[in-house]
Amino acid sequence: MPTNAGPQGLGADYWSQRYQNGQTGWDLGRVSEPLRLYIDQLVNKDLKVLIPGCGNAYEAEYMLEQGFTNITLIDISDVLVKQLGDRLLPRFAGKIALEHGDFFAHRGHYDLIIEQTFFCALLPGFRRDYAVKMAQLLAPGGKLVGLLFDRHFEQSGPPFGGDRHEYLEYFGDLFELRYFSECYNSIPPRAGTELFISLVRK
Repeated sequence: MPTNAGPQGLGADYWSQRYQNGQTGWDLGRVSEPLRLYIDQLVNKDLKVLIPGCGNAYEAEYMLEQGFTNITLIDISDVLVKQLGDRLLPRFAGKIALEHGDFFAHRGHYDLIIEQTFFCALLPGFRRDYAVKMAQLLAPGGKLVGLLFDRHFEQSGPPFGGDRHEYLEYFGDLFELRYFSECYNSIPPRAGTELFISLVRK
């Protein structure tokens, strides 16, 4: 759940230390099953894809292995971005771009943005900014697809929880809500606590 620098999140040092110390309890060690199944039904392998707060980027690695050709990853942790470069660039040079930086300062237009434990790492006060930025980064008709927690956590976070009703306030006027419902194929520890979203930029 890496996040951006500055007031929206906890900053680069925090996340780099988590990776260096192996404190990555959110990390599944593989592409999540809901996103794997979504990726498997995509026909156009030349889609321009962005994965912000990418973490260990299992979704990107899986997509590249399936033949996708244009993926951008962004993360605030320089430690992590270096690790990703060492792991992915030798195999997928020319098909993947790695950016160390603040998601909210990123520029570009994408056909697809994948959300996987990035939203829940941001301080909740910046969730509307997240929705607006996603809409800005998507090309007309572009999609934001991924998973959001549908639960509240006892600790102060991260991760920061929430629910469908709250999230609709952020996204409803910016996106057509193709799918915004309980995820039926979450991993067992998260069963019943995730929403799968497929949102199309208006």
